[in-house]
Amino acid sequence: MRKITFPHMGELRIPVKALIQELGQEALEPPKISKKTLDLGVQYSPEFACLPLKINLGNFIEALEMGADTIIMGGGCGPCRFGFYGEVQQELLREMGYQFEMLVLEPDLLEDYRRLKQVFGRVNCRKIARAIYLAIKKLRALDSIYKMVLSGRASEKVEGEVDRLYDHFLEQLDLATERARINQLHKEYSNLIKATAGPLKKGVEINIGVLGEIYLIIESFVNLNIEKKLGQLGVIVRREINMSSWLAHFLHLSNEMKLIEKAARGYLRNFIGGHGLDTIGNTVRYARKGYDGIIQVAPFTCMPEIIAQTILPAVSVREGIPVLSLIFDEHTADAGLNTRLEAFVDLLTRKKRKQLEGSIYHEQVLSGG
Repeated sequence: MRKITFPHMGELRIPVKALIQELGQEALEPPKISKKTLDLGVQYSPEFACLPLKINLGNFIEALEMGADTIIMGGGCGPCRFGFYGEVQQELLREMGYQFEMLVLEPDLLEDYRRLKQVFGRVNCRKIARAIYLAIKKLRALDSIYKMVLSGRASEKVEGEVDRLYDHFLEQLDLATERARINQLHKEYSNLIKATAGPLKKGVEINIGVLGEIYLIIESFVNLNIEKKLGQLGVIVRREINMSSWLAHFLHLSNEMKLIEKAARGYLRNFIGGHGLDTIGNTVRYARKGYDGIIQVAPFTCMPEIIAQTILPAVSVREGIPVLSLIFDEHTADAGLNTRLEAFVDLLTRKKRKQLEGSIYHEQVLSGG
């Protein structure tokens, strides 16, 4: 039996483990990302490599030290350097003396199926279908509940209650092996999170769209828990990018990209790699939905997001929405991030209150009050 590992990315570990275990292999989850993980990745990676590559490399080193013999890694194409991660990480790990097999999944379903058969051996189609179904079911439940967490933190009656419920949900979902149990957990925790709602912490509803590079958005360790910090500041966080949406796009099961391209057309017409086009298109869409602000997150030296960042000021002015761009690397610290977030949220809150006061005054004038 193989000991298969994979990189951390948010809570993707839960559906990935389900898939591997259902196909009859041992899923060896790397230790939770920590400063040690980061230090290992920084030590053995090229200096100007993206932060996600460094974290992934740290994951793999820790997992290989635990006895993993097979690595599953994502691949890609286009200008983004993510497509080279697998090859670069393989070379670095082999230079360090590790013996393993790496499976890099590319945007080619037939080729990926062939590679997966090499790793998992002869597995009947029914078992494969069940494994994929269970993994996707868990993935959708994760993203659905987390969407509620992103909005629920802004109005929870007891500070930290939403996160406590979310942690319990993750524990139970990880153990679930049947569709009915996943459905039950989703319903139960949806109701529990709804029950935590009280008055908005800010007194007004502040909606901020978080967008940018997918790994920085999803992995809380590398973005320094930015979404949690925003929730504690009374912000309702909105984001379209998650693993469910990425998978739907990868499998051509969604027309979301067409809507993004249409929205971005006045500012950017070409695919620039990664989620650069998404950043521009979704900024336009969020502005037109009436969101109060946008936060772009990206790793240092990320070319697609650097291109998007140069376009965002024009989008901000024309669409009338404030934008804050945050770039992360291994030196980014909590203190500086907290200061920038607090200032941005205060700016949006004052702006929103003035708009509401102006709206109330206008209504009183019209009514003759």
